[in-house]
Amino acid sequence: MDIIFYHPTFDTAYWLKSLSAALPGARVREWKRGDNQPADYALVWHPPVEMLQGRELKAVFALGAGVDSILSKLKAHPEMLPEHIPLFRLEDTGMGQQMQEYAVSQVLHWFRRFDDYHLLKQQSQWEPLAEYSRESFTIGILGAGVLGSKVAEALAPWGFPLRCWSRNRKQYPGVESFAGKDELPSFLKGTRVLINLLPNTAETVGIINSELLNQLDDESYVMNLARGVHLVEHDLLAALDNGKLKGAMLDVYSSEPLPKESPLWAHPRVGMTPHIAAVTRPSEAVAYIARTISQLEAGKTVTGQVDRQRGY
Repeated sequence: MDIIFYHPTFDTAYWLKSLSAALPGARVREWKRGDNQPADYALVWHPPVEMLQGRELKAVFALGAGVDSILSKLKAHPEMLPEHIPLFRLEDTGMGQQMQEYAVSQVLHWFRRFDDYHLLKQQSQWEPLAEYSRESFTIGILGAGVLGSKVAEALAPWGFPLRCWSRNRKQYPGVESFAGKDELPSFLKGTRVLINLLPNTAETVGIINSELLNQLDDESYVMNLARGVHLVEHDLLAALDNGKLKGAMLDVYSSEPLPKESPLWAHPRVGMTPHIAAVTRPSEAVAYIARTISQLEAGKTVTGQVDRQRGY
């Protein structure tokens, strides 16, 4: 079995060593330009077209939860990865726990009004504030896949009303489910904290815009943990400035790294992190990939395959 590996920033030596140990007998190599030797599997992140083009692979694994870069290249180069070659994404591999930590910590930060106390501290003001009502602090999760379900699971013990919205209705304990475009307004009405975990598809680009934000409760909060293209940043800033939104926490942006001239940097009601909400944990990713390849070789049913039409 031959496996080729390409990632522009990962520690390649670690991955080659770990994959070889997890798949005894497999020949694992770093792909470099000009390498046209046979391979059975490809492990990639933002792969050059020539890496995959013309190869008769058994499967391709994207080294992250998103497959945006591959699918976008396929529009211009469909021959890069024919339909019959399955494409897999990392379903969790530690990212679920990281998203839980991020979402829970930020929801509690807002619920306990630490954002307001931070602003008061900058003004040297000592002012105890009225508490928010837990019953009215409804949390709505856009996107109810693996990561969305994990975030809902972590928030459930805190007693906040929970709801989710996705293409298809979900059945998660203690979570009110909304599905499809027709139910999006009902999902938004009454939502106080909006957490975005949607996949990046043609239908979801720019979905968090002024029209959507205006349907939230006044003084709501937005947390974007999915993709920068989901959020119209100008509309977000306008909603913050006119008081519709109380605050925002962003981990992803329309342009990364975020340009120094972006007004997001200076806005007092915008919290930011540099796309670190959930990163691939190598040891867990290697275990998932090795297990899945072993199952494929044995002819077993596996999970994590991307539906190219849906985009995730």
